[in-house]
Amino acid sequence: MKVIEARELTKVYGRGEGRVEALAGVSLDVEPGEWVSVVGPSGSGKSTLMNLLGLLDRPTSGNYALDGREVSGLRGGDLARARRELIGFVFQSYNLLPRQSARKNVELPLVYAGTRGAERRKRALAALEQVELSDRAGHRPPELSGGQKQRVAIARALVSRPAMLLADEPTGNLDTKSGEGILDLFGELNATGVTLIVVTHDPEVARRGDRIVDIRDGLVFADERSRGLEVGE
Repeated sequence: MKVIEARELTKVYGRGEGRVEALAGVSLDVEPGEWVSVVGPSGSGKSTLMNLLGLLDRPTSGNYALDGREVSGLRGGDLARARRELIGFVFQSYNLLPRQSARKNVELPLVYAGTRGAERRKRALAALEQVELSDRAGHRPPELSGGQKQRVAIARALVSRPAMLLADEPTGNLDTKSGEGILDLFGELNATGVTLIVVTHDPEVARRGDRIVDIRDGLVFADERSRGLEVGE
């Protein structure tokens, strides 16, 4: 069963003279355990595609199955539930609560899911262990480095055991060394079977994945194995 099976996804904004076709019929399959990098110039449609894959927006037309579930027609609470259960998000800006400990931040998805306290704590600590940050479980975000904050964000994304991680420019706010550490961590997680979709403008980040999907003018311009591929050429 594929993690992602998208067929002819389109997204149109506006009407009449203001009509903009951000996606013009994108089809994409992602197998379990793949690391797919999504690249493309500004205005290419890659952010729109990320929003559709992340269930943050709905397509104008097309079909999207996530982990075997047809999700393109979901609305309201059903859409929010699928997003919470199936996708772990990692953002460039971390999106952590500054007054809460690392462990409390990681627990948040489980709070929304109604998981009981003892189980939340156990799973949050296990997720922090997975990202090699268990010794910082009691620290708040202002007490952590940028790389450590991103590791907390990754632990938060993992704690619900989602079908995939969707990362938007995950190294964008990090220095080179911290960024390399996050990419190495992604590699380790991917080696254990975690499916990764990484949206990036950085060719070096893109080449760390198994595949590079290049979006241009709302279409898949290229979809190739990353080894030896020159991104953007």
